[in-house]
Amino acid sequence: MGTRPKEGTVLETSKARVKPPSMYKVIVLNDDYTPMEFVVIVLQKFFSMSREKATQVMLKVHREGMGVCGLYPKDIATTKVEQVASYAKKHQHPLQCVMEEN
Repeated sequence: MGTRPKEGTVLETSKARVKPPSMYKVIVLNDDYTPMEFVVIVLQKFFSMSREKATQVMLKVHREGMGVCGLYPKDIATTKVEQVASYAKKHQHPLQCVMEEN
């Protein structure tokens, strides 16, 4: 036998508040061996940058030691870091890409 709400009873629905995911910066680090043109190609290929934007970020990496490639949820940032590392290794360059919480 089921129970029925009494007349006049109000059932409240509570909305769960979902916190937006933490975002992570994907950063390319400078080194003395990876050609600038290769860095530009990586930025275009994995971060969908125009040639002009990729060149600007590459110059920032060259001058300041690092450059932010984008801001992503953790799983996407992790994938981008792995893709860049794998591509650089395949082409025998020591280019490093890291991520840090924003």
